[in-house]
Amino acid sequence: MAVSTTHRRPGTLTRPGSRRPAWPGLWHFLTFAAPGTLVYTCLVLLPIAMSVGYSLTNQALLRPNTRFVGLRNYELLFRDETFLSSLRVTTILTLIVVIVPNVLGVAVAVVLDRRGWLYNALRSVFFTPMVISSVVISVIWTRVLADDGPINQGLRALGVAEPPGWLSDPDIALYSLSSIVCWQMLGFCVVVYLAGLQGVPQELAEAAAIDGAGPLRRFWKVTWPLLAPALTINTVVLLISAFKIFDHVKVITNGGPGTGTTASVAFVVLQEGFVENRTGYASAEAVVMLVVIAALSVVTLRILQRREVQL
Repeated sequence: MAVSTTHRRPGTLTRPGSRRPAWPGLWHFLTFAAPGTLVYTCLVLLPIAMSVGYSLTNQALLRPNTRFVGLRNYELLFRDETFLSSLRVTTILTLIVVIVPNVLGVAVAVVLDRRGWLYNALRSVFFTPMVISSVVISVIWTRVLADDGPINQGLRALGVAEPPGWLSDPDIALYSLSSIVCWQMLGFCVVVYLAGLQGVPQELAEAAAIDGAGPLRRFWKVTWPLLAPALTINTVVLLISAFKIFDHVKVITNGGPGTGTTASVAFVVLQEGFVENRTGYASAEAVVMLVVIAALSVVTLRILQRREVQL
């Protein structure tokens, strides 16, 4: 004889086909999600919506008369040499900042993927720049790379009559700025790649070694494919961080030397909005920057995540 295993609480009746009321579950969801949703709406979605609205006007902080101008700001934007130059500068800086810390981060992580107090200390040393304010980092490097700074004084002591103007020469200032950002972001990449290396099964590397694979071949065929998620994280974070960089530019070069040789898009946006008092035009620049960052991030994620699946 079959025995029913259904347990009911005393005093409750369940009708066949009846549904539980949705309100308690919805209430619990709203209780937990509402604070975060409210903060995100006020601090992210609302400012974005306001920027889009301002970009369609001639809004200015110190001018009370505001009128709707439609897409005129966007039309002027793509004929503005200052903005187009900032896009070029930001593209170069982004390429350097995405590639260099990723390459060096993998190399440093492989070296530090060992046990011992020395390697633990070195991990902390490499990550320290990430927890220091970008303004502090910028001030330190501005002094180090100055024309009369320690590096050029050392070069003069070695017999170099005219050391490079790391931050005063328009031809190399952007690359000096990029190097500083790479130096600060290197620790983040190292930590992410170290976490990825911890998840690589040693059995695979040992099996490859038994089959006669050397260290480089084991890394390329076994370790590197398993670091695909770490590569995705680092690439997307570096891409977004580099494209919206402002503080390093403001403190180290202030957009110079010369006219806009190191001016990023974010730097130009804030200059237009708060120095030139053209809020509507600056909002249009900010909207374009948002669209470019979002598009690049989505494309990069899709490509790298597809590589993860294929591997």
